[in-house]
Amino acid sequence: MRGSDQPQSTMFSYVSIEDRIPADHPLRALHALVQPILVALSPRFQQLYSTMGRPSIPPERLLRALLLQVLYTIRSERQLMEQLDYNLLFRWFVGLNPDDPIWVPTVFSKNRERLIEGAIADAFLQEVLKLADQRGLLSHEHFTVDGTLLDAWASQKSVQPKDGAPPPSDDDPKNPTVNFRGQRRTNDTHQSTTDPDAKLARKSNGTASIVGHLGSVLMDNRHGLIVATDVRAPGYHAEREAALEMLTTLEPRARRRTLGADKGYDTPEFVEGVRACNTTPHISQNIHARKPRSAIDKRTTRHDGYDISQRKRKEVEESFGWGKVIGGLRKLHHRGHARVDFIFRFTHAAYNLVRIRTLTRATA
Repeated sequence: MRGSDQPQSTMFSYVSIEDRIPADHPLRALHALVQPILVALSPRFQQLYSTMGRPSIPPERLLRALLLQVLYTIRSERQLMEQLDYNLLFRWFVGLNPDDPIWVPTVFSKNRERLIEGAIADAFLQEVLKLADQRGLLSHEHFTVDGTLLDAWASQKSVQPKDGAPPPSDDDPKNPTVNFRGQRRTNDTHQSTTDPDAKLARKSNGTASIVGHLGSVLMDNRHGLIVATDVRAPGYHAEREAALEMLTTLEPRARRRTLGADKGYDTPEFVEGVRACNTTPHISQNIHARKPRSAIDKRTTRHDGYDISQRKRKEVEESFGWGKVIGGLRKLHHRGHARVDFIFRFTHAAYNLVRIRTLTRATA
């Protein structure tokens, strides 16, 4: 017998939202990992808010909502609020009751700015690393560094001369056609009007240039967890400078560390800088016709540890792939260095949480 399709305008449920979430749902394990981190950050949250005035969005709920945005590839705060309105799973994770009102997207974005000003993404990453260290998932001795270009939320058309924009080639007032073919455009003479912090860059010779930022990470080789991040304007020395700065943020140790990297880091200046940080450079040798000698010789390459570092360093690409495919970093939705740095660091903190959840289940 065919059932009847009767529309239902109201619904009364006697099943709690807690009981509706499956016991083996992946978000349950993440929720258990995030809770002690937010408790540890509570004193820092208190410093960001005044003791007077109207209560704002709780920072704990704000961070849980941002985690959902990264984990479920939600492209905007407006879409995130839409999901929170009807998705009981999201409401449970954030801490909202089924009847609680949803925040206005612009109010949510304004409250996120407070977290950016308070460097909460860096504090959140450090607490995630403490959690990983308590579970014995960090080595503190063997690392890998690498960088990637992040496509900025700005078009090529927004890159205009600093001394004045050229006249449009047609009379379209909304989206005029701008012909920059044949023009020499450099970061010294041109700048994006949409995101002035983004710069023209290209990954290699013969490839098209993009308007973007440079994102670098420092990875622990034991389980591929990201221990430090850096965002800056792309440039010829930018990747190596970022790597040395991230290396100096590590706690000093009497025992020498190792640092793996690809051929782009094989320069005498960078190798000397790494060794000055009490670290052995396990960098891939860059030898070709125009560069017959490498800054890394057989005193380093003859050891078995060098071969291990060369195999482990490829795992850093997994974090970049996850961040761009899942975390929404393939095309940035934020403008300005501060916002891009926040979302880049927070995305890799979320990546670490997913890795910790997976590794904890594997060893349980």
